[in-house]
Amino acid sequence: MTASASPIPLRRLALLLGGLAMFGPFSIDTIFPAFPQMGAQLGADKLAMQQTISVYLIAYAVTSVVHGPLSDAIGRRRVILGGLAVFALASVGCALAPDLATLLAFRALQGLSAGVGLIVGRAVIRDVLDGDDAQRLMSQVSMIFGVAPAIAPIIGGWIIGWSRWPMIFWFLVAFSLALLVATWKVLPETHPPEARLVLRPRRLARDYVAILLNPRFQRLAAAAAFNFGALFLYIASAPAYVLDLLRLDERQFGWFFVPTIGGMVLGAWVSGRAAGRISGARLVSIGFAVSAVAALFNVAYNLSVDALALPWAVLPMMLNAFGIALVFPILTLAVLDMYPRQRGSASSLQAFTALVSNALIAGLLSPWISGSGLWLAVAAGLFTAVGWAFWRWESVVSRG
Repeated sequence: MTASASPIPLRRLALLLGGLAMFGPFSIDTIFPAFPQMGAQLGADKLAMQQTISVYLIAYAVTSVVHGPLSDAIGRRRVILGGLAVFALASVGCALAPDLATLLAFRALQGLSAGVGLIVGRAVIRDVLDGDDAQRLMSQVSMIFGVAPAIAPIIGGWIIGWSRWPMIFWFLVAFSLALLVATWKVLPETHPPEARLVLRPRRLARDYVAILLNPRFQRLAAAAAFNFGALFLYIASAPAYVLDLLRLDERQFGWFFVPTIGGMVLGAWVSGRAAGRISGARLVSIGFAVSAVAALFNVAYNLSVDALALPWAVLPMMLNAFGIALVFPILTLAVLDMYPRQRGSASSLQAFTALVSNALIAGLLSPWISGSGLWLAVAAGLFTAVGWAFWRWESVVSRG
């Protein structure tokens, strides 16, 4: 299907797919301002509250390998609608949770369903468009998706200002139901029956092994995962970074998230404008160079001060997010283009590698180093360097 054959206007499609990609990050970032209140009511310390993120991400990662192939077999639309319905029910469970164990169980159920918007949405983009047009649409979706981590903690802070933490999950219920209705009314099926694959577990496992063992997939997926990991480390550490290191309160998460996600949105806009004018490979190299400058500035700043202060403490994250947004659409489309008949599976496996990385960051690395601005800066810089090394490896192999 091409742009001219698409039954839905591309701007409307971008808004819908962006919204679908947002509800996953919303379920992470909206609750950050509520951590102190939730911990006090549920009898959980900071480390225990951090598990509300890692449990969600682990569940997200486990089922990310299912969403894509399922959409290859039964269609994109059905999978998205089913995932939204499950997510809404899981959010109801979180809102009514009487203790931490129950909350973690329903957080896991949220994670099991949250990947449908982002993972299947990527396959929808590649179903509809090719080449530079696909890059432009991917960039538009990234711009909308990038707004979520910026406004989610602000919304959470507002809600905490006039209500209790369960109201955040009732907000997620309303948001997911609104997306369900919009998907039902607006999104056509972009993967027709004649293009679908029969879902056979043995063949699916064989296909997954083949994709995972493909050296090019490994290089591209690793470059994307480590590149984003530099930013996700700060997102996962946001409660400690904002409340303890920057010494702000629960309603001031925007001082961290707005500049950071502003950089991501601007980078996604530049990526879309550059489509067809600058080669994808060159754009990725520029993105990594920008992130490297951000990493060096971040380490230097943390070495030079005794206490972090605005705006200098958040400027490196803004610059790093800009670089990441230049890189992300190119690497994602490169992975999808490797498997034109298995785009759902390819998207799932790319998401799986990133989610496993993010879960480890949130569950292990972030609690260990989030009390130190310098350690966060050094670790983020190392993530950027490793991501660039994998991209450099891919560039050398593709030229040779």
